Amino acid sequence: MSYVHPEFLISAEDLAEQMSDPSLRVFDTSVVLHHSDGGYRSEPGHADYLKHHIAGAGFINLSENWSDTTSVYSNTLPAIDALCTAIGNDGIGNNNSVVLYSSSHLMWATRAWWLLRYAGHGNVRVLNGNFNAWLSAGLPTKSGEEIYPPTVFTASPRPELFVDTDEVVQGMQDKICTINALPSAVYEGTGDFYYGRKGHIPGSRSLPFAEVLRDEFFLPSGELQQLLNARRMLSASRTLIYCGGGIAATLDGFACMLLGQQNVGVYDGSMSEWAADPARPLTVGSEA
Repeated sequence: MSYVHPEFLISAEDLAEQMSDPSLRVFDTSVVLHHSDGGYRSEPGHADYLKHHIAGAGFINLSENWSDTTSVYSNTLPAIDALCTAIGNDGIGNNNSVVLYSSSHLMWATRAWWLLRYAGHGNVRVLNGNFNAWLSAGLPTKSGEEIYPPTVFTASPRPELFVDTDEVVQGMQDKICTINALPSAVYEGTGDFYYGRKGHIPGSRSLPFAEVLRDEFFLPSGELQQLLNARRMLSASRTLIYCGGGIAATLDGFACMLLGQQNVGVYDGSMSEWAADPARPLTVGSEA
Protein backbone atom coordinates (compact mmCIF):
# COMPACT_ATOMS: atom_id res chain seq x y z
CA MET A 1 0.00 0.00 0.00
CA SER A 2 1.26 3.48 -0.85
CA TYR A 3 0.36 6.93 0.43
CA VAL A 4 -2.61 8.57 -1.25
CA HIS A 5 -0.44 11.67 -1.77
CA PRO A 6 3.20 10.54 -2.01
CA GLU A 7 3.97 13.80 -3.81
CA PHE A 8 3.88 15.59 -0.44
CA LEU A 9 7.18 13.90 0.45
CA ILE A 10 10.57 13.66 -1.24
CA SER A 11 13.56 11.45 -0.47
CA ALA A 12 17.06 12.79 -0.01
CA GLU A 13 18.21 10.94 -3.13
CA ASP A 14 15.42 12.36 -5.28
CA LEU A 15 16.05 15.84 -3.97
CA ALA A 16 19.76 15.56 -4.80
CA GLU A 17 18.85 14.76 -8.41
CA GLN A 18 16.67 17.87 -8.64
CA MET A 19 19.00 20.42 -7.03
CA SER A 20 20.08 21.79 -10.42
CA ASP A 21 16.51 22.84 -11.25
CA PRO A 22 16.54 26.67 -11.25
CA SER A 23 12.89 26.84 -10.21
CA LEU A 24 13.46 24.69 -7.11
CA ARG A 25 13.52 26.35 -3.68
CA VAL A 26 14.91 24.37 -0.73
CA PHE A 27 14.77 25.68 2.84
CA ASP A 28 15.87 24.87 6.34
CA THR A 29 12.95 25.90 8.56
CA SER A 30 14.45 25.10 11.95
CA VAL A 31 13.42 26.71 15.22
CA VAL A 32 14.99 26.02 18.60
CA LEU A 33 12.66 25.62 21.59
CA HIS A 34 13.53 26.44 25.21
CA HIS A 35 11.35 25.51 28.16
CA SER A 36 9.76 28.43 29.96
CA ASP A 37 6.98 28.78 32.52
CA GLY A 38 3.75 27.39 31.09
CA GLY A 39 5.16 26.58 27.65
CA TYR A 40 8.14 27.20 25.40
CA ARG A 41 10.21 30.10 24.19
CA SER A 42 11.35 29.81 20.59
CA GLU A 43 14.20 31.28 18.60
CA PRO A 44 15.15 30.87 14.92
CA GLY A 45 17.59 28.04 14.19
CA HIS A 46 19.63 30.34 11.97
CA ALA A 47 22.91 29.79 13.82
CA ASP A 48 22.78 26.04 13.15
CA TYR A 49 21.84 26.70 9.53
CA LEU A 50 24.93 28.89 9.12
CA LYS A 51 27.14 26.08 10.44
CA HIS A 52 25.93 23.62 7.83
CA HIS A 53 22.89 23.07 5.65
CA ILE A 54 21.93 21.36 2.41
CA ALA A 55 24.11 22.97 -0.23
CA GLY A 56 21.93 25.44 -2.09
CA ALA A 57 19.28 25.75 0.63
CA GLY A 58 18.01 29.02 2.04
CA PHE A 59 16.62 29.66 5.51
CA ILE A 60 13.05 30.50 6.50
CA ASN A 61 12.71 32.45 9.73
CA LEU A 62 9.41 30.90 10.80
CA SER A 63 9.23 32.30 14.31
CA GLU A 64 9.76 35.91 13.26
CA ASN A 65 9.12 36.52 9.55
CA TRP A 66 6.36 33.93 9.06
CA SER A 67 4.57 34.62 12.37
CA ASP A 68 2.56 37.40 13.93
CA THR A 69 5.14 38.75 16.36
CA THR A 70 2.55 41.12 17.90
CA SER A 71 0.60 38.16 19.29
CA VAL A 72 0.91 37.19 22.94
CA TYR A 73 1.45 33.61 21.71
CA SER A 74 4.52 32.30 19.91
CA ASN A 75 4.59 31.32 16.24
CA THR A 76 1.08 32.61 15.56
CA LEU A 77 -0.48 32.65 12.09
CA PRO A 78 0.05 36.11 10.54
CA ALA A 79 -2.41 37.98 8.37
CA ILE A 80 -2.52 36.50 4.86
CA ASP A 81 -1.01 39.60 3.23
CA ALA A 82 1.91 39.60 5.68
CA LEU A 83 2.46 35.89 5.15
CA CYS A 84 2.50 36.26 1.36
CA THR A 85 4.97 39.12 1.62
CA ALA A 86 7.26 36.94 3.75
CA ILE A 87 6.91 34.02 1.32
CA GLY A 88 7.84 36.25 -1.61
CA ASN A 89 10.72 37.87 0.27
CA ASP A 90 12.23 34.42 0.78
CA GLY A 91 12.19 33.84 -2.96
CA ILE A 92 9.11 31.66 -3.31
CA GLY A 93 6.81 32.48 -6.20
CA ASN A 94 3.64 30.71 -7.25
CA ASN A 95 5.49 28.70 -9.90
CA ASN A 96 8.42 27.57 -7.76
CA SER A 97 8.56 24.03 -6.45
CA VAL A 98 9.50 24.01 -2.76
CA VAL A 99 11.19 21.45 -0.51
CA LEU A 100 11.30 21.94 3.26
CA TYR A 101 13.38 20.37 6.00
CA SER A 102 14.62 21.30 9.45
CA SER A 103 17.98 20.95 11.15
CA SER A 104 15.95 20.72 14.38
CA HIS A 105 12.63 18.84 14.56
CA LEU A 106 10.68 17.90 11.43
CA MET A 107 7.57 19.62 12.84
CA TRP A 108 8.97 22.96 11.72
CA ALA A 109 9.08 21.73 8.14
CA THR A 110 5.46 20.56 8.34
CA ARG A 111 4.48 23.90 9.91
CA ALA A 112 6.03 25.74 6.96
CA TRP A 113 4.35 23.26 4.58
CA TRP A 114 1.01 23.96 6.29
CA LEU A 115 1.48 27.72 5.99
CA LEU A 116 2.33 27.49 2.30
CA ARG A 117 -0.70 25.27 1.66
CA TYR A 118 -2.85 27.72 3.61
CA ALA A 119 -1.57 30.56 1.41
CA GLY A 120 -2.44 28.53 -1.70
CA HIS A 121 0.87 27.03 -2.84
CA GLY A 122 0.27 23.55 -4.25
CA ASN A 123 3.78 22.32 -5.05
CA VAL A 124 5.43 21.88 -1.67
CA ARG A 125 7.20 18.78 -0.35
CA VAL A 126 8.75 17.78 2.95
CA LEU A 127 12.12 15.98 3.03
CA ASN A 128 11.32 12.54 4.42
CA GLY A 129 13.94 11.65 7.01
CA ASN A 130 14.76 15.33 7.48
CA PHE A 131 18.31 16.71 7.43
CA ASN A 132 19.71 13.50 8.89
CA ALA A 133 18.60 11.56 5.81
CA TRP A 134 20.61 13.97 3.66
CA LEU A 135 23.65 13.65 5.90
CA SER A 136 23.38 9.85 6.09
CA ALA A 137 23.36 9.68 2.29
CA GLY A 138 26.64 11.61 2.21
CA LEU A 139 25.14 14.42 0.17
CA PRO A 140 26.76 17.88 0.03
CA THR A 141 26.39 20.52 2.72
CA LYS A 142 27.55 24.09 2.94
CA SER A 143 28.12 26.74 5.60
CA GLY A 144 27.19 30.40 5.49
CA GLU A 145 24.18 32.19 4.07
CA GLU A 146 22.41 31.38 0.81
CA ILE A 147 19.55 33.60 -0.34
CA TYR A 148 17.10 33.30 -3.23
CA PRO A 149 16.11 36.50 -5.05
CA PRO A 150 12.88 38.02 -3.70
CA THR A 151 9.76 37.64 -5.78
CA VAL A 152 6.00 38.06 -5.50
CA PHE A 153 3.67 35.40 -4.14
CA THR A 154 -0.05 35.81 -4.78
CA ALA A 155 -2.43 34.20 -2.30
CA SER A 156 -5.21 31.72 -2.97
CA PRO A 157 -6.09 31.22 0.70
CA ARG A 158 -7.37 27.96 2.15
CA PRO A 159 -8.77 29.24 5.47
CA GLU A 160 -10.15 25.81 6.42
CA LEU A 161 -6.60 24.64 7.21
CA PHE A 162 -6.64 26.64 10.45
CA VAL A 163 -9.32 26.87 13.11
CA ASP A 164 -9.90 29.28 15.96
CA THR A 165 -11.24 28.76 19.47
CA ASP A 166 -14.85 29.26 18.39
CA GLU A 167 -14.65 26.39 15.91
CA VAL A 168 -13.02 24.16 18.51
CA VAL A 169 -15.82 24.95 20.97
CA GLN A 170 -18.40 24.17 18.28
CA GLY A 171 -16.53 21.00 17.41
CA MET A 172 -16.56 19.95 21.05
CA GLN A 173 -20.33 20.43 21.15
CA ASP A 174 -20.86 18.63 17.81
CA LYS A 175 -18.45 15.80 18.71
CA ILE A 176 -16.17 16.54 15.74
CA CYS A 177 -13.04 14.37 15.66
CA THR A 178 -10.52 16.38 17.69
CA ILE A 179 -6.95 15.21 18.29
CA ASN A 180 -4.33 16.31 20.81
CA ALA A 181 -0.84 15.89 19.31
CA LEU A 182 1.10 16.40 22.56
CA PRO A 183 2.89 13.64 24.49
CA SER A 184 0.55 11.37 26.45
CA ALA A 185 1.59 12.72 29.85
CA VAL A 186 0.77 16.28 28.77
CA TYR A 187 -2.54 15.18 27.26
CA GLU A 188 -3.50 13.29 30.42
CA GLY A 189 -2.21 16.00 32.75
CA THR A 190 -0.04 13.53 34.65
CA GLY A 191 3.38 15.01 33.84
CA ASP A 192 5.32 17.93 35.25
CA PHE A 193 5.02 19.98 32.06
CA TYR A 194 1.76 21.64 31.00
CA TYR A 195 0.42 24.77 29.34
CA GLY A 196 -0.88 26.91 32.18
CA ARG A 197 -3.39 24.27 33.35
CA LYS A 198 -3.26 20.50 33.17
CA GLY A 199 -5.37 18.35 30.91
CA HIS A 200 -6.84 18.42 27.41
CA ILE A 201 -9.86 19.78 25.57
CA PRO A 202 -12.86 17.63 26.54
CA GLY A 203 -13.72 14.98 23.98
CA SER A 204 -10.35 15.09 22.25
CA ARG A 205 -8.26 11.98 21.78
CA SER A 206 -4.51 11.53 21.91
CA LEU A 207 -2.07 10.96 19.04
CA PRO A 208 1.38 12.14 20.16
CA PHE A 209 3.19 13.67 17.21
CA ALA A 210 6.22 11.43 17.73
CA GLU A 211 4.12 8.36 16.92
CA VAL A 212 3.65 9.25 13.24
CA LEU A 213 7.42 9.18 12.73
CA ARG A 214 10.22 6.66 12.96
CA ASP A 215 13.76 8.05 12.85
CA GLU A 216 12.35 11.24 11.29
CA PHE A 217 10.66 9.29 8.47
CA PHE A 218 6.88 9.11 8.30
CA LEU A 219 5.61 5.65 9.10
CA PRO A 220 4.96 3.38 6.12
CA SER A 221 1.48 3.91 4.75
CA GLY A 222 -0.06 0.73 6.21
CA GLU A 223 1.17 1.44 9.73
CA LEU A 224 0.21 5.08 9.50
CA GLN A 225 -3.28 4.24 8.27
CA GLN A 226 -3.80 1.83 11.17
CA LEU A 227 -2.65 4.47 13.65
CA LEU A 228 -4.96 7.17 12.29
CA ASN A 229 -7.93 4.86 11.74
CA ALA A 230 -7.79 3.80 15.38
CA ARG A 231 -8.70 7.41 16.20
CA ARG A 232 -11.19 7.81 13.31
CA MET A 233 -9.08 10.60 11.87
CA LEU A 234 -9.39 9.44 8.26
CA SER A 235 -13.09 8.58 8.24
CA ALA A 236 -14.25 11.73 10.05
CA SER A 237 -16.03 14.41 8.05
CA ARG A 238 -13.53 16.88 9.53
CA THR A 239 -10.56 16.42 11.84
CA LEU A 240 -9.34 19.17 14.18
CA ILE A 241 -5.83 18.90 15.63
CA TYR A 242 -4.15 20.89 18.37
CA CYS A 243 -0.97 20.81 20.44
CA GLY A 244 0.74 23.48 22.52
CA GLY A 245 1.00 26.21 19.91
CA GLY A 246 -0.01 24.94 16.47
CA ILE A 247 3.35 23.45 15.46
CA ALA A 248 3.44 19.74 16.40
CA ALA A 249 -0.20 19.47 15.32
CA THR A 250 0.92 19.96 11.72
CA LEU A 251 2.78 16.63 11.88
CA ASP A 252 -0.47 14.79 12.64
CA GLY A 253 -2.25 16.93 10.07
CA PHE A 254 0.37 16.21 7.43
CA ALA A 255 0.01 12.49 8.15
CA CYS A 256 -3.75 12.80 7.54
CA MET A 257 -3.17 14.55 4.25
CA LEU A 258 -0.64 11.93 3.14
CA LEU A 259 -3.42 9.38 3.49
CA GLY A 260 -6.08 11.43 1.73
CA GLN A 261 -7.92 13.18 4.58
CA GLN A 262 -7.95 16.74 3.27
CA ASN A 263 -10.54 18.26 5.62
CA VAL A 264 -8.13 18.95 8.48
CA GLY A 265 -7.90 22.09 10.57
CA VAL A 266 -5.04 22.97 12.92
CA TYR A 267 -5.98 24.99 15.99
CA ASP A 268 -3.35 27.71 15.82
CA GLY A 269 -3.67 28.93 19.40
CA SER A 270 -3.89 25.36 20.73
CA MET A 271 -3.36 24.77 24.45
CA SER A 272 -1.49 28.05 24.89
CA GLU A 273 -4.68 29.92 24.05
CA TRP A 274 -7.27 27.45 25.34
CA ALA A 275 -5.77 27.04 28.82
CA ALA A 276 -5.24 30.78 29.23
CA ASP A 277 -8.97 31.27 29.88
CA PRO A 278 -9.98 29.58 33.15
CA ALA A 279 -13.59 29.43 31.91
CA ARG A 280 -12.64 26.94 29.19
CA PRO A 281 -12.96 23.35 30.40
CA LEU A 282 -10.15 20.81 30.58
CA THR A 283 -10.26 17.07 31.19
CA VAL A 284 -7.55 15.20 33.09
CA GLY A 285 -6.87 11.56 32.22
CA SER A 286 -7.49 9.65 29.00
CA GLU A 287 -10.55 9.30 26.77
CA ALA A 288 -11.46 6.32 24.61
